[in-house]
Amino acid sequence: MYRELAPAPEIAAHVATVWTRGPEPAAREHRIVPDACADIVWITGRRLLVAGPATGPVLSTIPEGGSAVGVRFRIGAAGSALGVAAREVRDDHVALEAVWGRAGGELAERLAGARTADEAVTVLTTAVARRLPPPAAIDPLVRAAALGAREPRRPVEDLQGDLGIGARQLRRRFHDAVGYGPKTLQRVLRFQRFLALARRPAAPPGDAPDLARLAFEAGYADQAHLTRECRRLAGLPPAALLATGAGPGGERLGPSARDAALAA
Repeated sequence: MYRELAPAPEIAAHVATVWTRGPEPAAREHRIVPDACADIVWITGRRLLVAGPATGPVLSTIPEGGSAVGVRFRIGAAGSALGVAAREVRDDHVALEAVWGRAGGELAERLAGARTADEAVTVLTTAVARRLPPPAAIDPLVRAAALGAREPRRPVEDLQGDLGIGARQLRRRFHDAVGYGPKTLQRVLRFQRFLALARRPAAPPGDAPDLARLAFEAGYADQAHLTRECRRLAGLPPAALLATGAGPGGERLGPSARDAALAA
């Protein structure tokens, strides 16, 4: 039902992945958890929107027969790709027309005429490619700090020190490029690391996950710390979240795309 495609070379500096979701056989509620990315999403026959970087769970109900295609931007590339500060769409879903103006509305009309998912992908990625600035528009300091934030126990203060930049300036640049500050990014990446570790085929099917071990491997202080963060970011405690079948990004960010979103 859900698949990810490698972006074309001309958009790969900004885009982590292009994805499609096939028609739902029945109405279904998806729990989408923070993944530090922003997407442009075409929900077939309904609307074209920007799904901004999230700091909490989003429950999205897909109707029977509903399908979608999307472009997911790399971490730190959303601001330059969309042409607005990423903080403007944080924790929000807004019509692309509100961000791109008439071009967003015209793109929605062209997508409405696409006869297949592959045709919709071509229409969407072609339009995105025409709007993207040069790769140099991506803030190199934010990208460097974001890569450093993958280390779950690394103090955020070290990031700004390594880059020779003040805390206030780094935070402002993060809000423009990522949508929120470096501490929030580190929390989201640590949470995504927990989800990825929990999905490893290490235990026999049906066995309860060892949450204490996963918490340590993911970089949490202890299992209680994991539980607090999971409730805050996903709206459920860890065991309940995993029981829903949630994977990295709740199907919004698969393992390969999660790595690609931070790749240079």
